[in-house]
Amino acid sequence: MRLAFLLAAFTLLALPAAAFPDRPVTLIVPFAPGGPTDTTGRLVADGLSQRLGQRFVVENVSGAGSSIGSARVARAAPDGHVLLVNHLALPGSAALQANLPYDTATAFVPVGLINYGPMILIGRRDLPARDVAAAFAWMRAGGERVTLGHAGTGSALHLCGLLIQHRLGTRFTEIGYRGSAPAFQDMLGGRVDVICDISTTGLPQVMAGAARAFAVTTRARLPALPDVPTLAEAGFEGFELVLWNALFAPAGTPRPIIDRLNAALREVLADPAIRERFAAFGSDIFPPAEQTPEAAQARLQAEIVAIRDTVRAMGVQPER
Repeated sequence: MRLAFLLAAFTLLALPAAAFPDRPVTLIVPFAPGGPTDTTGRLVADGLSQRLGQRFVVENVSGAGSSIGSARVARAAPDGHVLLVNHLALPGSAALQANLPYDTATAFVPVGLINYGPMILIGRRDLPARDVAAAFAWMRAGGERVTLGHAGTGSALHLCGLLIQHRLGTRFTEIGYRGSAPAFQDMLGGRVDVICDISTTGLPQVMAGAARAFAVTTRARLPALPDVPTLAEAGFEGFELVLWNALFAPAGTPRPIIDRLNAALREVLADPAIRERFAAFGSDIFPPAEQTPEAAQARLQAEIVAIRDTVRAMGVQPER
């Protein structure tokens, strides 16, 4: 009798993964089309479609620094058929938005980390500064006359901009968008002075001469931009900010489904063609040991605390 009970329990536990996915899966990207997370989401969606035998359809649900799209996933049925690709904006929104419709620490279960990359402080092409020292002097002198574009309150672009303003001891006029792509387009068009964007978006435009790069947010310089210093080299001692992407499901999603998604995600990230695509826009894939749900959960929880504490130390109050 006990053996029969155990076998039955095992069968019930295995059923969700065996049947999953039994219909198309919606992958929410909480930013406008054309940005770095959108690019990452579409690459991952295509790879998962091939490996799991169902369509993974990307839907852009942008606004409020990613919290609108994230809220939709938090409210979804926990069966793995509605997923989220998000990054620093998830813990960033927790620190910078006072009335989120979900608890970031508990509303999601991570499937796995995907990729990470540097951010670049970029200015419009005709900005009256040619290097980072001149740019910092111009920003300090300009203060609120300087316009900073970002992807909404709590987004990685917003957080990066806040950190730079704090280090410079000044405040810019911030202009929020529904994603980094429209913010970047306005910077290219001269309607925004500066932006702190991930290399996925910024590097091609800088290389083409359409915008000017002043500094990068990582410890080391980018091989593609060897003459552009790090912010630490430019005087911001200890400054480091890395933008990472991860795949999330709603809290309560059965572990067998998470494991099935994670196994497929690992296969996608091991594909040489996918790795080449990510490398082409300056993004690195997390090593296999960091592609686990546990590693993603640890990073999310650590970032929630670290960003909250940093924002509080800066004296920035969450928006209501």
